[in-house]
Amino acid sequence: MNFDHPVISALLPVALLILVGFGAGRFRWVRPEAVKDLSNLVFLVLTQALLFRTMSSVHLERLDMRPVFQYFVVVGVVFFASVYWHGRTPRASVLALGSVFSNTVMIGIPLVGLAFGHEGQVLLLSLIALHALVLLTVATVVIELQLAHQQAQASAQRAPLWRMVAQAIRSTLLHPVPLPILLGLVYAQTGWGLPPVIDKPLQMLGAAFGPIALLLVGVSLAQIPLGHHLKTALKVAAVKTMVHPLLMCTIGWLLGLRGLPLSLMVVVAALPIGANVFLFSQRYALEEDATTGAVALSTALSAISVSLALAFLPH
Repeated sequence: MNFDHPVISALLPVALLILVGFGAGRFRWVRPEAVKDLSNLVFLVLTQALLFRTMSSVHLERLDMRPVFQYFVVVGVVFFASVYWHGRTPRASVLALGSVFSNTVMIGIPLVGLAFGHEGQVLLLSLIALHALVLLTVATVVIELQLAHQQAQASAQRAPLWRMVAQAIRSTLLHPVPLPILLGLVYAQTGWGLPPVIDKPLQMLGAAFGPIALLLVGVSLAQIPLGHHLKTALKVAAVKTMVHPLLMCTIGWLLGLRGLPLSLMVVVAALPIGANVFLFSQRYALEEDATTGAVALSTALSAISVSLALAFLPH
């Protein structure tokens, strides 16, 4: 086996981290009751540091927006089609997020660097700057609206639409994902930069996010009866790694995208599901088992989808 191949060198560390976490869960080195606390640590501490630090250096005027805009057009199509397909409930929105959220950092950055070089990495970083901001914020807004609607239906007196929207917006703005993204983006526009005494701890916390999140995926995988959720997990993983990149290639071509931008966006769409989706499902306590399985299955399937994208598209 050629371990220097871009796909193998990018995916193998992720698979190994999930496998190590699976072993830790199987041997009960991490007990089931501790998983929620570790998930809170990752979601409420490490994720905050990673998102704020990433967005604190983003200058929107420097981003190459056309390929990024077309990427999100396709993401929107897949996301809302998946929400409808899975039943238009908060559960459906979590599964839909899994169908579009790529592991752009831990897998995407090294893979693109090896396959496309510096020019590809610059374009990828432009996408990463908005990736979490757009996807997690949209998913949060949709879920909060759905939850508000469910609460209104459950109550004796149905709340007005404007009140449900206001409640959803409030919950979204105070949510631990969009909040550090928006704060970091606002701070970036000041041009002050982060002092080293603040930047270094944020960097260390952010660097710990990927490995710990993937270990948690493995731990959770060892503690769930995947057989009961295998069908749903396989559907989400297949849409993410097969349908998503195919639509990205087709719609991108129809919208006039060519060359490196088209190839890069298709490869990013073919990447496995990011661990953020697993944490997102735990945050709302929705489809945790199916999402955990989908992250693991998409990692295996992406070896095929990414290889096909690299083989048939110019790079």
